Amino acid sequence: MNKPNWNTANPKYYINLKEDINRLRSEMTEAEQVLWRELKTKKLGVKFRRHHMVDRFIPDFVSLPIKLIIEIDGPIHKYRKQYDERRTYELNELGYKVIRFRNEEIMNRLPDVLEEIKKEIEKQKGKNKR
Repeated sequence: MNKPNWNTANPKYYINLKEDINRLRSEMTEAEQVLWRELKTKKLGVKFRRHHMVDRFIPDFVSLPIKLIIEIDGPIHKYRKQYDERRTYELNELGYKVIRFRNEEIMNRLPDVLEEIKKEIEKQKGKNKR
């Protein structure tokens, strides 16, 4: 598996979004904090980054080596479905797989969520070997 370059941000947008990245990292939601404890330090076998810019987007979590993005949807996402769909489409076009979980899933069914993430990790590892 080729190790990707960590610099995935589109320089045209990076300067304007740098403050947003820092804010998102310092003001993580409870669900993001819970999931981050499970993702950090390669606990699931791959490295994840939190709020790492990919092109012009700031996903909640991304594993660059396997191009897997995890998004956690809070209440606001009920009102931005079209935006989320468009964003997912554009990230897919860049070669990333995007999976989404609602806050409630993280907080109430964490073992199930982790199992789903592990399955996606294995799928993505298999894809990247080809």
